[in-house]
Amino acid sequence: MGLKYLDYSVTAEESTLLEMLGAEHQAIRDPGAIHNIGWLKSTCLRVLPQEAGPPHTHHPLLLRHHNGSRIDRKPELPVKKQRGEMWCATRRASTPTCEVDGDVRTNGTALSVAVVVPTTGSSEHREWRIKPYARRTVSVKEVTVTQLPNQSAAPPPCTVNHSIPAVVFALGGHAGNYWHAFCDVLVPLFVASRRYDGEVLFLITNIQPWWLVKYQTIVRRLSKHDAVDMDADAEVRCFPHVTVGLRIDKLFSIVPDLAPGPGGRRLTMVDFTAFLRDAYALPRGAPVASPSPTTRDKQRRPRLLLMRRGHNRRIVNEDEIVRAAEAAGFEAEVVELPRYGRVDEQAATVNAFDALMGVHGAGLTHAVFLPTGGVLIQVVPYGKMEAIAREEFGAPAADMGLRYLEYSVTAEESTLMETLGPDHPAVRDPESVHRSGWDKVNEFYLEKQDVRINVTRLAPTLAQAFHHLLRQQQH
Repeated sequence: MGLKYLDYSVTAEESTLLEMLGAEHQAIRDPGAIHNIGWLKSTCLRVLPQEAGPPHTHHPLLLRHHNGSRIDRKPELPVKKQRGEMWCATRRASTPTCEVDGDVRTNGTALSVAVVVPTTGSSEHREWRIKPYARRTVSVKEVTVTQLPNQSAAPPPCTVNHSIPAVVFALGGHAGNYWHAFCDVLVPLFVASRRYDGEVLFLITNIQPWWLVKYQTIVRRLSKHDAVDMDADAEVRCFPHVTVGLRIDKLFSIVPDLAPGPGGRRLTMVDFTAFLRDAYALPRGAPVASPSPTTRDKQRRPRLLLMRRGHNRRIVNEDEIVRAAEAAGFEAEVVELPRYGRVDEQAATVNAFDALMGVHGAGLTHAVFLPTGGVLIQVVPYGKMEAIAREEFGAPAADMGLRYLEYSVTAEESTLMETLGPDHPAVRDPESVHRSGWDKVNEFYLEKQDVRINVTRLAPTLAQAFHHLLRQQQH
């Protein structure tokens, strides 16, 4: 084009990532490791989840006013001291959220939330636009959140008055995927609403009736009241407090410092899984192990569920795996949990087992229904997928109180060796595939790959799982 090209490379100190994530986050400290994972697909917050740390070491969230000023605040959700206040966390890895307290009025057809400041409060007009889904990359309508000074034009009169708080959030996005349903909506909704012990109203934009039917047991346990389709709601509803938007503090998990629960205690993923067991009336909160791997009493042997995938990343030698698991001391069974199956039935199925084993994919989300102290064995497909696998399931499983074990497939165990040959870059040099972008990573390592597990290599992992369950019984 005949132009003189110059570039300016931003340093870590000039990046807002330093404020959001801190100097020790991998995205700041080691960008090369992030690049090795591959280009981030829009369905995952791979680079930017909040990392858990010791209590009170998280970086403060930042409040951005309409005029661009910023105010640091502590990571704990604020205890409101006066009416007519709001806190909006906008400088964060997931989407912005607002906590609005006082004379709060929602207008569904306008997708707006307004708080009227008392006479003694701020006279400044402030406005935020909040995307009420927990990922920035998802396209949903924004909700306008406004702080109105007392002397401004009169706000619309209330047509419905509520004595309970509300949570505004959106469906759609990636929530049709089982893992995303929990990671993007159900876990964040638990964090936002559990402190109210059911006395909270859900205002839902971009409502998906089928989704509410599928997860109605969870939604109904979080709120005793019928959800409102905000887009079709012509009422001006008045609340004492409204939370606008959901947030992800850690992928498929909870950061206790940021999750107030009933009675002022902090919520954890162990609380979430216990909540699910209660909601679905699941009987087993702890695993059962046999006193000896040679026992003949199968009722006392720990049970391992080998998850069958119906399309890709299949285990092609399931029968061998079952025999290896039985040799290790388990009662093993191959189970297929259809992606469109009833959640209550699948929850009961999984809760009857002590260990869950399967190839990386949304089906491993069912680990939330295992008894606390159970085992998740994630089979990581070939292609340097360990970092992704651990972030999406490894760390969350540990937070659930499960023993997490990992089995990484070698090139010789992957069907890519047969279909592509040993000289193909996807087999010979997985790092080059990651450098080429997420689409290629997804194509070769998630879409085109099945696995044939070497049971000799697998045996030590099965032994670890069995002996963990044995120790659980002894304690």
